[in-house]
Amino acid sequence: MGNPNEHKPAIKAEDRHMTKIFIVEDNEVYATLLQHTLESEDKYDIHLIKSADELFKKIHLNPDIVTIDYNLPDRNGLDVLKEVKNYNKDIQAIILSGQERVDVVVECYNHGASSYIIKNDNTIVELTKTVENLSKNVNLRKEVDYLREQIIDRNKYNKIIGDSPAVLKVLRLIQKVEKTNMLALITGESGTGKELAAASIHYNSPRAKMAYVLVNMAAIPEDLIESELFGHEKGAFTGADSKRIGKFEEANGGTIFLDEIGEMNMHLQTKLLRVLQENKIMRLGSNKEIQLDVRVIAATNKNLAQRVKDGKMREDLYYRLQGFLIHLPPLRERENDTIMLAKHFLKEFCDRNKLPQKTFSPQAIQKITTHTWPGNIRELKALVERTVLICDDDIITPDDMIFSALI
Repeated sequence: MGNPNEHKPAIKAEDRHMTKIFIVEDNEVYATLLQHTLESEDKYDIHLIKSADELFKKIHLNPDIVTIDYNLPDRNGLDVLKEVKNYNKDIQAIILSGQERVDVVVECYNHGASSYIIKNDNTIVELTKTVENLSKNVNLRKEVDYLREQIIDRNKYNKIIGDSPAVLKVLRLIQKVEKTNMLALITGESGTGKELAAASIHYNSPRAKMAYVLVNMAAIPEDLIESELFGHEKGAFTGADSKRIGKFEEANGGTIFLDEIGEMNMHLQTKLLRVLQENKIMRLGSNKEIQLDVRVIAATNKNLAQRVKDGKMREDLYYRLQGFLIHLPPLRERENDTIMLAKHFLKEFCDRNKLPQKTFSPQAIQKITTHTWPGNIRELKALVERTVLICDDDIITPDDMIFSALI
């Protein structure tokens, strides 16, 4: 079943106060009686299961508590207990049995049973109390786990400025995916910081000391992009005077960031899909495959679903890219982050250019907060730098600020 902690689920906010219980019992009448008794409490989510085989087909649903009949038709209760605890040690297991032998009881407790209840006239009462006590502990643990998941080490992401709920949500997503090798797709309008988010994933990952290769798909001429990504052998085409290592091979062991992924032509999309599926490339002019170990992060400001509908993107590539989605919010949805960013860019520009520090007047701050920022962070940074040079005083006013406009 895997390592004991491998299948521990992430805690959802809505699940913190609901206890999921599997009743594993082949006696349908007795199982129904247990179900009706426990369902009188609206804090339990009850599932009836008739066999050990059915239990392990459904255990991926991650129950909090499992009641196990010791004499199941297809498996011994102790063996079931061992396998449940091996799957996830946090699952609370209650053994229900007519077996009163002390050695059996002791062995069940030694293998992680939370309780061992003898089937008799008092079973229902005892089970109800046991489930109630275990449920309190389960929900307390889930609450602690949930809060722990919300903690963000801002020192790791000090280049991502802001503390709005929208940005904190992005940081939590980065924190979840950074330790994995999962393909990440970062979406958002132009200028929202997709490159910075990708770098944050790489430099906080186990691959941080390996290569981080950035490729802007929109900036490479179409007739060169295949060679740029996959490399070529000497003589592969006119002008190929020597062998060239492509970006994927250059990133081997590390991370490749494919920015503007929506700009790829259909021919190259087919080749990229194969690379993503097989982790292999072939240089132009070669028939030898090269095995890769590369983490792929992609980004786009395009609506990829619409590009599929328009016949500009392969549907299979579109679904392959939907690995782990991170959407960056536009600046207009980031509340007070705009002022934090403006002050950050102001200090940074003055320090870099050895200029006296300046401050924003209240009127300038109001002007910044009411602007819609169609160019997002990139537009804000350009405005601040331009304004510093225009302003002759220590305090920046709205008169010093010249906003860009699309005509």
